[in-house]
Amino acid sequence: MSTPMAQGDAVLQVEGLTKKFNGLTAVDDVSVEFLDEELHAIIGPNGAGKTTFFNLLTGALTPTSGRIHFNGEDITDVGPSGIARRGIIRSYQVTKLFEGLTVLENVSIAVQSDSMSYNFWQSTDPAIGNRAYEILERVGLVDKADSLASDLSHGEQRTLEIAVALGTEPKMLLLDEPTSGMSPEETTEVIELIHELQDDFPIVLIEHKMNVVNEVADKIMVLYNGKKIADDAPLVVQENEEVRRVYLEGTT
Repeated sequence: MSTPMAQGDAVLQVEGLTKKFNGLTAVDDVSVEFLDEELHAIIGPNGAGKTTFFNLLTGALTPTSGRIHFNGEDITDVGPSGIARRGIIRSYQVTKLFEGLTVLENVSIAVQSDSMSYNFWQSTDPAIGNRAYEILERVGLVDKADSLASDLSHGEQRTLEIAVALGTEPKMLLLDEPTSGMSPEETTEVIELIHELQDDFPIVLIEHKMNVVNEVADKIMVLYNGKKIADDAPLVVQENEEVRRVYLEGTT
């Protein structure tokens, strides 16, 4: 049984989080704090519980036990829409875009999501389009504004998904393998973007590319069989014998 953590300066606090599926424990009594303006990477072998952990943080799954606090508020049971309204925004391992709409339209819909109307086609507010253009310029896609999302390269689609997340004015960003399938050049560009975004809000990142993790992370949490086996600065985690055994060296 984990010991509850005192409410402090952490933006997001996870206390004893557990998720069981028909007797299988996918996330096992995980406690961790995510701090403001910190990039916290989550790594671990396939099946370690990383995506399930993200699903719990964003309300897609209800924990079997444990609590989640965001800015001091218990959000454990508020559900996906309530968590998104509070500003915890997630990108996915598989892109979720409106492929039949343009790049600008995808971001404009996200920008408009905070307004009373959710019908993009009826929006006449120029501020929405202006804000969408600003976001596209920030992520390096402004020259693709009128292209269909389906016509973008895989790397550009991954970047567009980050742009869509930014359109919702997040207070915290959860990125699930944002550089997956990218070329080395695209990966470098996304790393630079993530560094820039880190100045605005905390970021939690699931990533398999250790060069990316070591480049951007302030702290690394390692999951293995649903358990947290390490949570520290990158250099400390790299020297952790259990981490080396189960993950970095690929042995069990």
